[in-house]
Amino acid sequence: MATITAADVNKLRTITGAGMMDCKKALVEADGDFDLAIENLRKKGQKVAANRSDRENTEGAAVAFVNADKTEGVAITLNCETDFVGKNEGFVKLANELAALAINFDSKEAFLAADFNGITVADKLIEQTGVIGEKIEVNSFEKLTGAFVGSYVHSGKIATLVALSANVDGAEEASRNVAMQAAAMSPIALDETGVDAAVIEKEIEIAKDQLRQEGKAEAMLDNIAKGKIQRFFKDNTLVNQDYIKDSSMSVAAYVKSVDTGLTVTGFKRVALG
Repeated sequence: MATITAADVNKLRTITGAGMMDCKKALVEADGDFDLAIENLRKKGQKVAANRSDRENTEGAAVAFVNADKTEGVAITLNCETDFVGKNEGFVKLANELAALAINFDSKEAFLAADFNGITVADKLIEQTGVIGEKIEVNSFEKLTGAFVGSYVHSGKIATLVALSANVDGAEEASRNVAMQAAAMSPIALDETGVDAAVIEKEIEIAKDQLRQEGKAEAMLDNIAKGKIQRFFKDNTLVNQDYIKDSSMSVAAYVKSVDTGLTVTGFKRVALG
């Protein structure tokens, strides 16, 4: 039987992130074969993942990463089961490393199949499920491109991206402020054209029902409902919302105050839960 040294255990721990006792046990079972020990730890992760597949994992870390050119950004959530794990320094570090890798891919599926230190991202998540003992998954993945992309992360719970139409003086601060707006106010679309027709129809019917209960004449309902739907757009679409740092102007007006030709061209928002 091979002699297992403390250095061997530390080496395996560095590679896998598993606990000292788990690493020692894996090396003993593998008779000192590192590759077999790593494989055994991953199998343990698969077993734990299978056992915890039906567990809720609404805690974790929401993170964002923007490339050096400020033309692409990605926001993901790395989910776990408990707030204790979600706030762990190593867990948050892993989330940020995954986001830095995710910027290279346009879909969650391609990202999960990507190489992460010799194994796929999907296998890394299974491995970490075994190491941590909680269901670890990337539940949200959003990519955004634009002339200028900025980001904002709120308490590790919400991550947002905002794209502006040009890289102008003040774009960095403006994009962050609008991304903060998107985090705080949770808009459902960029503007009214992005609101699903079914949502609009539902809101119109709700407005009409309210008006009927108020005793309004049927002939008046359409016009009054149109006014209410405009209010719905103002409250729920990003560029039409009142700017949270100055409610005297809309988000669109704020951006134009930075540069007259500047507009918001897109946003993405991910959140735990």
